[in-house]
Amino acid sequence: MVISRKPLQFIIAILVACLPLFTNANQPADTTAVTAEPAHATTGKAHGHEAIAANLTEEEKAELERKAYVKHHLLDSHDFTLFSYGKNGEKHFGFPLPVILYDNGLHMFSSSKFHHGEAVAESNGNYYAINHHDGKIYKTDAQGTFTEDEKGHVTNAMPIDFSITKNVLMILIVGLIMFLLFAALGKSYKKNGSIAKGAGRFFEPIILYVRDDIAIPNIGEKHYKKYMSFLLTIFFFIWFLNMFGLTPLGVNITGNIAVTASLAILTYLITTFTAKKDYWKHIFWMPGVPVPMKFILAPIELLGTIIKPFSLTIRLYANMLAGHVVLMTLISLMYKFNSPIGSPLAFLLAFVLSLLEVLVALLQAYIFTMLAALYFGSAVEEHHHDEAHGAHH
Repeated sequence: MVISRKPLQFIIAILVACLPLFTNANQPADTTAVTAEPAHATTGKAHGHEAIAANLTEEEKAELERKAYVKHHLLDSHDFTLFSYGKNGEKHFGFPLPVILYDNGLHMFSSSKFHHGEAVAESNGNYYAINHHDGKIYKTDAQGTFTEDEKGHVTNAMPIDFSITKNVLMILIVGLIMFLLFAALGKSYKKNGSIAKGAGRFFEPIILYVRDDIAIPNIGEKHYKKYMSFLLTIFFFIWFLNMFGLTPLGVNITGNIAVTASLAILTYLITTFTAKKDYWKHIFWMPGVPVPMKFILAPIELLGTIIKPFSLTIRLYANMLAGHVVLMTLISLMYKFNSPIGSPLAFLLAFVLSLLEVLVALLQAYIFTMLAALYFGSAVEEHHHDEAHGAHH
């Protein structure tokens, strides 16, 4: 019996496109808790929120819950909830993660003490609670009271948080997957006479593409090898994280500005510390330019080196965050319309956007790697100035 590959490929593509739909179709967890402070965290402002919520209609409350779910999905969390069920999503299926805090000493305990943010955790006589608006841990009293200023910002003391959150765990998992995957690929080269086997057959053309179409053209044959390990790591790291963000695991790692800023800072540091003297000469004393203009251009060029990592940070962060927000908003429209016409249309739009998000996941990894290669290329470029020729003529 011969099975055609085309229908199988089509089915796999459909399943991949539907993964984000399964992710966001789960019953929102802690929706009632997100819209207002929990009972144990009462302040004058919280009572005001409860009074406002009591005057809302059912439709307005549902709208607030949908917005709260979108916001809640984008935040990091101290436990790994795979899905929630029950009338109001009060039952959770997942596992706790270790909480590591520094507050006049080290405090280590399981996130199960928080009961998904609904309880106060006690450690060595100190009390801590998770604020539902920003997902961060604050120091509180035994009742879990949060105090706010007139702008609604929490004024409680915040311990230094070294916890293994959902995002941190996924970063560690992706790092382990990459290590095992490419270590196996390297071993297969040795065993099979430089011929990839297994999953390596899929990744080998991508590795060659990064080398031949990104690294060599932008950095040059002479210097590209010392940057290849970083370029390959950053490409697959961003791509894998983006793809995990489209699965039912519900993680939003590259939509976290701290993660994208860290990757951009690494790129900036490598560019800065491997740059040749010509790179700095073109920044601080640009050749072929009148001396008065050199004093004007130097601070502008120096500022440009700082803007580059900033643009890398915002580009990846904004694109991935916007994709998640739009996709989840379309999913919520299915529940809002609740009609045989509106809901299928929202589902169709969400499905098309899911296909686009799969492409964007790869495209953003490509763009980040390409720009990093351009910055590395500018740092090691050897300029041949025409100043001597100009003086001769």
